[in-house]
Amino acid sequence: MTRSQRPRAPSLTLDELLAQSAWFSALDEAARAQVRNDATERAVALGDSLSHHGEHQHAWFGVLEGLIKWAITAPDGRTVTLGGQSVGSWFGEGTLIRDAPRQADLVALRYSRVAQIPYDTFDWLRRNRPSFNDFLLQQVNDRLHWFMGNYATHGLLDTDNQVARALVGMVHPLLNPLGERHLQLSQEELANLAAVSRQSCNSALTRFKSAGLVQSEYGGIVVLDLPGLQKLAQ
Repeated sequence: MTRSQRPRAPSLTLDELLAQSAWFSALDEAARAQVRNDATERAVALGDSLSHHGEHQHAWFGVLEGLIKWAITAPDGRTVTLGGQSVGSWFGEGTLIRDAPRQADLVALRYSRVAQIPYDTFDWLRRNRPSFNDFLLQQVNDRLHWFMGNYATHGLLDTDNQVARALVGMVHPLLNPLGERHLQLSQEELANLAAVSRQSCNSALTRFKSAGLVQSEYGGIVVLDLPGLQKLAQ
């Protein structure tokens, strides 16, 4: 693949992100104006943290560009990746609602730009705009359902199933609202998401490629047959 043929990573302006966000469109004009006035943008370099484990979070986040992972690091240095947030997704509401320190690190897997809605604005919307609260309830419920499924997968399914579920998760509307099928994800990160060894992950990907489910391209993995992966992930 030549440089000109390589797929461009998606990128949004702050106004574009808000315009395509269902929760923002459902607000009245005054509330939208308040959100737009209060929202800011932040750049996060590759490998840097957006927020650390144990910190108090002061904003709700939306991804404008790049990829942010949730990760927990053990005292011995081992890391478990819980998920990745792609362009167009919003996250961090659970920590704000609990008003408690973060339980995971938020780390940029590549150069990223993130929208920030201040806590005071987020809390005002939650308490005064029912449509926003409905959105949060649905998002928290979807996230809980997904993590429950992950727990069952790791206890009941084999390596191929686990890798398939990790891939399906990366195109889940909760994490990837734009529906991007070219996942800017290394095999090492995919193995981390699936909680399997890199060797086992690579073997599973080889089988998926032979079955026409995925293919490797510059900078990541392309999902070719989402229904086929979803069947494996069940």
